[in-house]
Amino acid sequence: MHKFQLRNAERRNRSQNLTSAAGRRGFTLTELLIVMAILVLLVSLIGPPLLGSKQKADINSVKTQIGMFQSALERYAVDMNKFPSTEEGLAALVMKPGADGTESSSLDSESSDDASADDGTSESGGSSWDGPYLKTDKLPSDPWGKAYSYEYPPTHNKINLPDIWSFGPDGQENTEDDIVSWSGKGEEGSERSASEGTNE
Repeated sequence: MHKFQLRNAERRNRSQNLTSAAGRRGFTLTELLIVMAILVLLVSLIGPPLLGSKQKADINSVKTQIGMFQSALERYAVDMNKFPSTEEGLAALVMKPGADGTESSSLDSESSDDASADDGTSESGGSSWDGPYLKTDKLPSDPWGKAYSYEYPPTHNKINLPDIWSFGPDGQENTEDDIVSWSGKGEEGSERSASEGTNE
């Protein structure tokens, strides 16, 4: 009887070892396919809303950046008594116009530098350039990698403020997804753009 109990115990141990070995082998192909199908289903359900919220976040980022440009341009105008020209562009907010070796405007010619050396004002009557007016050393691009567009004198703004815009997610000019300063889209709460400017 003792031998019989030993054999039964050995059989039980072997069957337990086989069962635990089978448990350690991993998942079957069917189980893996089911898990993968569930993951694909979850990604297809959750992915599009996440991508949509990313695009909304990018658009809000552009609106905020345009608002920051507008504030910086107002500080520039106080110092220089004018907005940068279209040729000077937004670069005038981070680098003194003419400081890059290109032909400078009358504000930054040698004669105006001589005139401003005495009293700190330029020939146009404004104080000298006191930038940079942005917190960065170079102009930021929009979230889609394109440069912001700038125009002064404005062609779209009904008031005498520069036109600033991004081509938007599609990267194409003059399409419905352009994000512009003159229709109130440039800065949330920008009442003057919303109330006085219209999109042409």
